[in-house]
Amino acid sequence: MVQANDRLAQAFLRYATPLGRLRRIPIVGRCLSWAAEAVVPRQSLIWVQVERGAAAGLWLRLNPRTGHDALQGATEPEVQAVLQRQLRPGMTFYDLGANIGFLSLLAARLGGRDGRVVAFEADPEIATRLREHVVRNEFSWIDVQEKAVWSASRRILFARTDPRISPDRGLGHIMDLVTADSIEIGAVSLDDFVRTSASVPDFIKCDVEGAEVEVIRGARCLLAEKHPGILCEIHSEENRRALLDELGRLGYACTDCGDRHVLALPQ
Repeated sequence: MVQANDRLAQAFLRYATPLGRLRRIPIVGRCLSWAAEAVVPRQSLIWVQVERGAAAGLWLRLNPRTGHDALQGATEPEVQAVLQRQLRPGMTFYDLGANIGFLSLLAARLGGRDGRVVAFEADPEIATRLREHVVRNEFSWIDVQEKAVWSASRRILFARTDPRISPDRGLGHIMDLVTADSIEIGAVSLDDFVRTSASVPDFIKCDVEGAEVEVIRGARCLLAEKHPGILCEIHSEENRRALLDELGRLGYACTDCGDRHVLALPQ
């Protein structure tokens, strides 16, 4: 990743959203795009502190084009609200699909030094940024696992997102066929992982781009025996129905949390 001029990058990060509206104006938009690319390259990253909300003060290395919500502390507000209600000091939190770690860092703050966060991120490049965030914020109780979470522990194919579409590669997903964008990575089931882990989760956040049902199938023993709370992102109506069916059989009561998440708590 490119290191941008700090002042220009910070200004771009702060005003990228309103400037984006001007880009819709044909001639103005072309000029703005050219100027932006010249002064803040597309792959730039800049260290900043979150300005508002429960994550205020946390350090993040953000892309000026995509990091505005994170800077303002506005990343996935409904998920942040659930974590603030559910997590207490000393709890263990599993973040499945952690990306650059905004929610992992927030969970580490909420759980405190006596807690533990296990952050799973499959994309090697993004996992590196996540580790940088852990070090910069001095959250030694976050354990970064550079793995996908799946129904079985094995090697799988993972499609990395084109950085021109998602600079933080947040839309990567497991796939069946080899493509130009796919890589082979390690995957683990949660049932296998907890057998060798010192900390069983009290709460799980799961956002794995449509593979949520496979994750639950690989965690049936954990969920049946330990009953952690779960917050899952929903990626389609079919995905939602299958997920509710799996969780219902495991004794969970599910409620919608906004338009895109389901909160599952043991009955």
